[in-house]
Amino acid sequence: MTSSPTDPQPPENPLSPGQDALLGPGDIRDLASALGVRPTKQRGQNFVIDANTVRRIIRTAGVRDDDVVVEVGPGLGSLTLGLLEAADRVVAVEIDDTLAAALPATVTARLPGRAAHFALVHADALRVTELPGPPPTALVANLPYNVAVPVLLHMLERFPTIERTLVMVQAEVADRLAAAPGSKVYGVPSVKANWYAEVKRAGAIGRNVFWPAPNVDSGLVSLVRRAEPPATKATRQQVFAVVDAAFAQRRKTLRAALSGWAGSAAAAEAALVAAGVSPQARGESLTVEEFAAIAEHAPAR
Repeated sequence: MTSSPTDPQPPENPLSPGQDALLGPGDIRDLASALGVRPTKQRGQNFVIDANTVRRIIRTAGVRDDDVVVEVGPGLGSLTLGLLEAADRVVAVEIDDTLAAALPATVTARLPGRAAHFALVHADALRVTELPGPPPTALVANLPYNVAVPVLLHMLERFPTIERTLVMVQAEVADRLAAAPGSKVYGVPSVKANWYAEVKRAGAIGRNVFWPAPNVDSGLVSLVRRAEPPATKATRQQVFAVVDAAFAQRRKTLRAALSGWAGSAAAAEAALVAAGVSPQARGESLTVEEFAAIAEHAPAR
């Protein structure tokens, strides 16, 4: 989206020699005030106001100077500016009209020498199917809490060139994404993320680095894409259908939980036995490879 003369614009803020290009608490509040922005819970907006946290995220993400980084939900540009300093190119995806209109001007004002290496996509990340410029090699983002998992899975599915991902999400979501089989919080996000990547927790983030401060803690999650998805004759969609069915009734045994998917409890049991999985097991105990094996033995319908 390009700005028209009536769009709200951020204040001009040319930097003095040696001044940090990253945004601090005062910069964030000044920008928000000039744009008439009030962070909304509806879009899960909590802006990072601590430059050291931005540097830590970029360091933990292992951003390289040849990376093409895609960022979802750049907001006022806190992380965007840090990424532009470290990567070759940054593509930011922003749904908010006001924030999308203002971000290019913020980048030009604070990092004029890097503005040509920045691109903005004004869109809902869940609907993005292509990005301008070279294919992305990394995803680094402070994901809106309310859509973090679907956005992450959509980006990993749609852009297979993304090799490394580091996202900041609600701590509870971070735990779920990185959970291993057998954990009480192991579930659909854990299995589906593991289909694409090796997933692990990469640190905790306190509440005071955000404005407004959220009511929950945040966590960093690192995902390094697998060279190949799990070896299986089943498609990703078929495997994910089994995962969804298994956790829709997670307290039930797989024989019962998968009865709707298979057509009957007996058919579910036959598929499980053929896959080498106990019909009395529960979804929380299975690896992504075991879910794939069950999908391979789906009954003919």
